[in-house]
Amino acid sequence: MSGIDSSAPASPDSALLVNFSVHSLPSPRDAALRRTERGRWQMIAVLLVCAAPVIASYFTYFVLRPQARTNYGELVVPTRPMPSSLPLVDLAGVASAPLSLRGQWLVVVVAGGACDSRCERHLWLQRQLHEALGAEKDRVDKLWLIDDNAAPRRETLAAIAATRDVRDAFTPTTVLRTDRAALGQWLAPAPGQALEDHLYLVDPRGDWMMRVPVDADPARLKRDIDKLLRASAGWDRPGR
Repeated sequence: MSGIDSSAPASPDSALLVNFSVHSLPSPRDAALRRTERGRWQMIAVLLVCAAPVIASYFTYFVLRPQARTNYGELVVPTRPMPSSLPLVDLAGVASAPLSLRGQWLVVVVAGGACDSRCERHLWLQRQLHEALGAEKDRVDKLWLIDDNAAPRRETLAAIAATRDVRDAFTPTTVLRTDRAALGQWLAPAPGQALEDHLYLVDPRGDWMMRVPVDADPARLKRDIDKLLRASAGWDRPGR
């Protein structure tokens, strides 16, 4: 009949079903946010996987400190950065910035300008270690820090300078003066010892990281330096 809708009326349950389905669909914005968050977590997971070996090695080396480790020198934990305010001048009185010493491993001798027998032995040991490194010696510099106003003897300076004979030429030792009190804010002796009793190893970042025992055994000390050079081969290169 005209004017009469012959279609069956929708049941109340159907209306509820339609409404529920429409409101439960995620919006494009919510989906994009979920994808972004999932991608962020995946990126973090990849970074953690890549960094895990480095984190584990530092944790093992500096925190757990296993007794089986065979280093001869005493590790400084945490390492001590070279103070940017450390006063340094060469023998001509020209100022030298601490930053200029970075970029190389340093074997450091501390002694007054008069250089007693202990100082002479340290300078000799410093030179012998450097030459024994062979092809790796270009990654290591020799440094003598004079912590008083005494003038070094000509004989001492000649002994640590580059030789005139090309066949026996070797890298000269860098000699700088500094203030003893200021130096004590960076390097420190073992309890009961004086600052001059040790050699000190400094990494290419300028961080003091190892103190060499008094009356050091050259062979055992060289093994320590060899290990340090191998361990840092991936990020340290010869020259500043």
